[in-house]
This record gives sequence, C-alpha cells and structure tokens, in this order.
Amino acid sequence: MKDIRIFLSDLDGVWTDGGMYYDNEGNELKRFNTADSAGVLFLRMLDIPAGIVTGEDTEIVARRARKLGITILHMGVRDKLSVVREICGELECGLDEVAYLGDDIIDIPVLEKVGLSAAPANAPAYVKDKVRWVLDKKGGEGVFREFVEKYLSEKGLLEKAINLYLSGIK
Repeated sequence: MKDIRIFLSDLDGVWTDGGMYYDNEGNELKRFNTADSAGVLFLRMLDIPAGIVTGEDTEIVARRARKLGITILHMGVRDKLSVVREICGELECGLDEVAYLGDDIIDIPVLEKVGLSAAPANAPAYVKDKVRWVLDKKGGEGVFREFVEKYLSEKGLLEKAINLYLSGIK
C-alpha cells in the first residue's frame, strides 16, 4: 500500500448513525460522535488532510466540518468519484494515495478505485465486499477515528501523532 496523502469519507452512516431526526418545526438534527474528531486531529498532526464528500447538503454538515477544521467539504454530491478525482488533481496525488471510508451504494465507485478503502461494520454486505477493511465500529460510533488509527498503526505513525499532540499541550 502506498502512503496515503488524504483521508476522505462519506458523512451519513459514517460520521453519524445514518438516522435523521426532525423536530416539530421541521428542523433536521444529526448526532455526531466526538471520538471521530481525534481522527482528524491525528491526521492534522501528520499534515494529512481530511475531507468529506457527501450527498447531504445541509448547514449541519458544514458546521461540523468548520468545527473540526475540515476545509475539503463537498456536499450535494451524486458522482463522488468525479469529485474525488478533482480533489486529487488539486492535491497533485493519485487515487492510489487516497483513503476513503464509505457505507453505501453511492460510495462503491470510489471504494473500488482508491488506495485504501474501508466500511463500517454495519454497511451492507455488497459494500463490505468492495473494501479492503471492514472496521469493527458502526457508523456514528467513532468509525472514522478507528479507520485513521488503524492506518497510522499499520504505518507505525500513531505514536508519533499522539506524541506531537501531547507536546503541543504541555
């Protein structure tokens, strides 16, 4: 496996449990697991960008990305592979240098082309069949963090990321 230069993921079913909650006024709510923010933090310590490519197009998603400092955000996307190719062009990297975490049929074209692909434990079997790693956590349970930590562990970089973080808060 080549070194990964960017981590991308879907949002609903990955960062969330896929549920959509509505209040009596019609406001949509999403529940995010804060554990995933550590995955973004570890990547930032190693200068590896994180991004979200989602079919969703809501202020909730944009606000979560802003809070985490994720600047690569593409919402309302139907053809995710084209968007991922655009991102690769901007970063001057190949698809084989992309890690992508997705959970549903819309993610399959990307999952089949990137250097490292993964799915949450609760993804459908036809998605799990397309990925290199099926992770232990379900969407909304910190699966993005698990994905990042698994990669960094395999590359011997997790301890470095942790130490860089800890040295910045002392």
